[in-house]
Amino acid sequence: MSVKTIENNHLYWDGCDTVALAQKYGTPLYVLSENAILQRTQELHRDFLAKYDNVRVAFASKAFNTVAMCQLIAREGLSLDVVSGGELYTAMKAGFPGEHIEFNGNNKSQAELEMAVAYGVGRIIVDGLTEVERLAEICRRLQKTAKILFRITPEITVDTHDFISTGQKDSKFGIPLNPEILFPQIEAAIALPEIEFYGLHFHIGSQLSDNSTHLAAAKVALSLVNEIKERYDFTIKELNYGGGFGVEYVEGDVRQPYGYFLEPLMALTEAYCGEHGLLRPNIVIEPGRSLVAEAGISLHTIGEIKTLPGLRTYAAIDGGMTDNIRPGLYQADYTGLVANKAAAKRTESVTISGKACESTDILMKDLPVPPLSAGDIFVTFTTGAYGYSMASNYNKLPIPAVVLVKDGQDQLIVARQSYEQMIQNERFLEEWR
Repeated sequence: MSVKTIENNHLYWDGCDTVALAQKYGTPLYVLSENAILQRTQELHRDFLAKYDNVRVAFASKAFNTVAMCQLIAREGLSLDVVSGGELYTAMKAGFPGEHIEFNGNNKSQAELEMAVAYGVGRIIVDGLTEVERLAEICRRLQKTAKILFRITPEITVDTHDFISTGQKDSKFGIPLNPEILFPQIEAAIALPEIEFYGLHFHIGSQLSDNSTHLAAAKVALSLVNEIKERYDFTIKELNYGGGFGVEYVEGDVRQPYGYFLEPLMALTEAYCGEHGLLRPNIVIEPGRSLVAEAGISLHTIGEIKTLPGLRTYAAIDGGMTDNIRPGLYQADYTGLVANKAAAKRTESVTISGKACESTDILMKDLPVPPLSAGDIFVTFTTGAYGYSMASNYNKLPIPAVVLVKDGQDQLIVARQSYEQMIQNERFLEEWR
């Protein structure tokens, strides 16, 4: 089922007229289709959760973390992955069950760890060399225990942008495979009464369309499971294979079905465990982008149109890198169209620029469009992941609103930030005394 339709020359998203949404809520505006998200959760239930025993899906909420999204994920029976105190706080406000939350992140503060232990999060994924010791002290003080996984660095190089590659040997993420570093951490976790050592975690990168690197990393993790069994007679209970499953931003991008990654991963895992006499651990995956990216679009109003003869035409929108930094940060590609001229013939070529005072604030270059006018509504596709999450107040631009749509109905789930809210933590300068 496609949530994208064109009626009366207007783009509709999950049954809602995007031009009407822009008029109702203003622009810039993020719009997410609930039906598109549900299609992905249903695919995960069908091809993973209902197909295998002892498996779990944790939504990597850094892709899109709001109270409403946490509620939707809980309703769909998925777990939640958070990477900061703010993301955890949002989940807590949404009433998300602590035992179904996992806390990731490479530099968790003392306050964040205390918050996680106090709330009873189900897994803490250790990524620092002092984290186990700090966690044990917190657990003793709060009279709690913590279930942990070690995030390992599997030393796998993937075919993606360097900025979203995370599993290579030289990475800020994960515990190195060096035995002199890794095994003392494991020994301490096994010995500490406040710590329940559950297993291993890896994440090798994002926007991947080839399963070979996941399989290579899984072999590394499984080999380590076997070595831990042989060294310590300790059975690993859980393996987290991360996420990173790619989506379609522009024509030519390959979005693989979840089964393309998960079927060979599960086959490899079960075969390896059978061959080595191991009890197959619980298997967890962490899709983030692949659940929400294609469900989301961004709406902007076109303002200034500037033609440079012999060079190009710039069409400026009322947002830009402040609500979608990925083109400037990763050289990420996007495509879009004019929502109020959705069926019109595209006879011109324009470069869509943002309004931030940066030359890098270019969203799309040389995009085919119909003749443009100031006031047209421009839509960017596949912005459901890392648009709102990475939005900023650079140039004092407010964070846009977010609307959830389904079957022609719309619901505001994040209100637009006001100027007053933007400066609410600022203070007037006092006279020196």
